[in-house]
Formats: sequence, structure tokens, C-alpha cells
Amino acid sequence: MLNWMDSLKGRSMMRLASFTDEEMLNLIDLAAQLKARRAAGVRGDLLHRKNIALIFEKSSTRTRNSTLIAVRDEGGNGEYLTRPDIHFGKKESVKDTARVLGRIYDGILFRGFKQSDCEALAKYSGVPVWNGLTDDYHPTQIFADLLTVRETFGSLDGVTVAYVGDGRNNVANSLMMGCAKCRVNYVCCCPKELEPDPAVLAEATEVAKRNGVTIKVFNDPKEGVKGANVLYTDVWVSMGEEAKTAERIKMLRPYQINMDLMRATGNIDGKLMFLHCLPAFHDFETEVTKDCGALEVTDEVFESKYSKVFDESENRMHTIKALLVSALCDRKSI
Repeated sequence: MLNWMDSLKGRSMMRLASFTDEEMLNLIDLAAQLKARRAAGVRGDLLHRKNIALIFEKSSTRTRNSTLIAVRDEGGNGEYLTRPDIHFGKKESVKDTARVLGRIYDGILFRGFKQSDCEALAKYSGVPVWNGLTDDYHPTQIFADLLTVRETFGSLDGVTVAYVGDGRNNVANSLMMGCAKCRVNYVCCCPKELEPDPAVLAEATEVAKRNGVTIKVFNDPKEGVKGANVLYTDVWVSMGEEAKTAERIKMLRPYQINMDLMRATGNIDGKLMFLHCLPAFHDFETEVTKDCGALEVTDEVFESKYSKVFDESENRMHTIKALLVSALCDRKSI
């Protein structure tokens, strides 16, 4: 029997701080149930006749396909809309676009630049809006990460996640809060110049203390990862920051996740895994990597037994489905 909290009905998601700890854990539970249901060959109708708009300013492999298949699996329809498809923020204000689309669609998933645009969609559309990524946060990713950790280790209790790289990007911001809410210890290993925003750090630290876990920041990656069960990284140059590529590569080279760093955890023969939100610069030559090889993770680690990146990638679909179903499905229809 699928189970989720009544408080999730009709809810938007701008960032993880908007959910209670119990709601976050419940959504992870629901995603696991929906995943098992799909594995058993069930294609349901929980989103029957529901129409979801996908407004994407940034390109995507996982978020776009995960959302579209999540909707179709449950009998709904998703419409992919890029900037050339609509007047969003150009010929028409975000506020007006929101009011138009809210009359047509049952929900909106936004993947773009400004957090304020996502919030405006939620404020004026009158339907649930989910943050599929902004410059500040990437909450849908974190549900998939935490589901993957729970599947691999059997529980989130006592786990320590070490994020290594750009400590103030959208993934790091959301991962820190997600760990705090789900009672997972969080370590950020990053250069001083890329430490978490003090306000974001303080907010997550308060939640972590309430839940009896810790948040720590280290500039020395080998010191920071000691005792970690999960090493997590992201690309060194976020979308929109391409002009800083050379600077970031030089700054973050000591933070590459390689087998030496995996060994530095002290858990190489025990409870250890590697995660990456993808895409990853690990094994193919691009304009970015042609003169410097692998960046944030080596191919040796990416292809190792520790790597759960494709489980994590698949889990984007199941966790996004849980968000949509919990917000839009009428329990009486189950």
C-alpha cells in the first residue's frame, strides 16, 4: 500500500528547508515504494489526466527524462518547454507566464538560473511548482542521493557524507540541508574561497544540531574525508560560470576524488561509496579536458565497485515521481 503524508498534497518545493524532517523521510520511503512497484511491472494511473509543464532554461539529461517518464508511468502527460518555446522572462514577465500556465497545467517543474523565478512561478501560478535546479539549490537531486545511500547501506543512520569540491554550489547547498534533515553527518571539503555561504551553513547547522548530527567544513580534503562513508562530488565549473574554467581547475585540482582520497577515508575495505550528480568529466576528451585529463573524479573511481552513480541517476526518476504523486494524487483514487 502506497503511503505518504497528507501535508504534502498541493505542495510546491523551492528548497529542502520547506519540508519537515518527517516529510523528507516520508518522500524517500514513497520513492522506494514506487520503485518497487515499477520493478514489479506495474504502470499505474496515479497521475491520470494530470499535465505537467517542464520549463527548462538549462540543458538536462537526467531531470528532463526522469520527469517525463515519471509522469508517463502514472498515466499523465509532460510538456517540455524551453526559452524559444515560450516568452518566459523576455516578451512576457515570469509572473504573467505563471498565471497563464497555471490555468492550463496541474503542476510545473522549473530548471533554470534564478531562484527568484522559481519562487515567482510558485507564487503566481496557483499550482504546485518543483525546483528542478536553480543557481542556488538542486533539491530533487538530493532525494535521489539519499535514497541511493539508504539502498546501498540499508539505513541512513550513522552515515557520514563528504562532499569534495565547490562547497557553495547548488548541489552542495541542498545536500548539506538534506543530510541535516535526514540525520546524516555532512562534511564539506573545499578551498577557503569556495566554502558554503555562511547563512546557508548556519541554517543547516541548526537543523543538524536538532537531529544529533554534525556539519563540518575542511580545507584539507584528506583530513576532511576521514571516516566518511560517501564521497560525493560535482563538476568544478557550474553552468553559467564557464569563463572561470581555468581558474577553477587550478583551484580544485587538489580536491579530485581519486583512489588515494578514497583510501584516506579509512573505509576502503568497508562501508564506502562514491556519488556524483552527473555529468562527470572522468573519461572522455572535451574542450575542457583535452589538456588536463580527468577533473573532479578519476575514471578509476568512477568505474569502481564503490561507484553508485547510475543507481543514483535512475533514482532521480523514482524520487521525482514521489514528489509529483504526493502533491497531485487524490488518495481516494488509489
